[in-house]
Amino acid sequence: MPKYAALIYSPAETQGTGTPEDWARVMAEYNEFGEAATAAGVMAGGEALHDTNTATTIKVNGGKGGDMVTTDGPFAETKEVLGGFYLLDCADLDDAIKWASQIPGAWHGRVEVRPVVDFSGE
Repeated sequence: MPKYAALIYSPAETQGTGTPEDWARVMAEYNEFGEAATAAGVMAGGEALHDTNTATTIKVNGGKGGDMVTTDGPFAETKEVLGGFYLLDCADLDDAIKWASQIPGAWHGRVEVRPVVDFSGE
């Protein structure tokens, strides 16, 4: 079956905010989704990401072997930030969209679904 990345975005201004009770409620929602997706056999992986202030952006000027430049934080200023992802093993895009719509990030922000390239040649 093809795999789909479900990329979870949330508003940048809410990153790192909220009470411990808010965080516990949201994590319970994500745990519930993870249990349902695992039970259905579509969960192929996923992780949460630390806040964007922990990011390092890398650019190699001049191509391979060129000068490496690193920048603290994400490269672009955006209104939404990537907070994590799930790797879904679904029959098709419609099935991946159905599962992605159940990710709490779809209610609190947005979830982008993209097919994963299969380099295996199978």
